[in-house]
Amino acid sequence: HIPRLGDFDIGWWYIPLFILVIVSTANAVNFTDGLDGLAGGLLIMAFVAFGAIAYAKGLIILAIFCGVLIGTLVAYLWNNVPPALFYMGDTGSLAYGATLVVIAMMTNSLVVLLIVGAVFIVETLSVIIQLTSKKFFGRKVFLIAPLHHHFERKGWGEAKITMRFWTMGALCGGIGMIIGLIGMGN
Repeated sequence: HIPRLGDFDIGWWYIPLFILVIVSTANAVNFTDGLDGLAGGLLIMAFVAFGAIAYAKGLIILAIFCGVLIGTLVAYLWNNVPPALFYMGDTGSLAYGATLVVIAMMTNSLVVLLIVGAVFIVETLSVIIQLTSKKFFGRKVFLIAPLHHHFERKGWGEAKITMRFWTMGALCGGIGMIIGLIGMGN
C-alpha cells in the first residue's frame, strides 16, 4: 500500500522485497545502537507510530504487541541511561529491527516505515557513504561512521546526540503516523 495512491499487487516480488527490507532495517537499527539509549528511544517512537496504525486498522492484537514492545524498551531504557547497566547489543537490535519490519508488513505500511525509520536510514547511509568513499576515493566523508559517532568526535556529548536524534525520531514518527493514518489502506 502506498498512502494516497492505493494498493499494488506485487506478486512474488513480495518475498525478495520482504527479505531486503528485513535485512536492511535490522542492520540499520544495529548501526544506530551505539550510544546509551539511542536505538531504544527511537524504537519506542517507531512502535508507538505502528501501534497507532495497527489500532486504527482494527488489528488490536498487533497494537497490544506494539504496546508490549514499548514496555520492554521503556524497562530497557530505565537501565540503559548513562552509565548503562546493560546493553541491547546485536541480539536485541537485530531482533527489534526485524520485528519492526514484520509489523510494518502486517499493517501494510511499508512505505510509512521509510518515514518512521528515517533516522535509522540516515545512520545506515552514513556508513554506506563512508565505506564507499574510503574504498573508491581513499578518504573519509565523516570523522567516523555511523553518524552519531561523527558528532561524538566533533565534541558533542552523548546525551546531546541522543536527545537530538530522539527529537528527529519523534518528528519522523509523528509524520509517518499521520501519513499512515490519513492514507490508510486495507
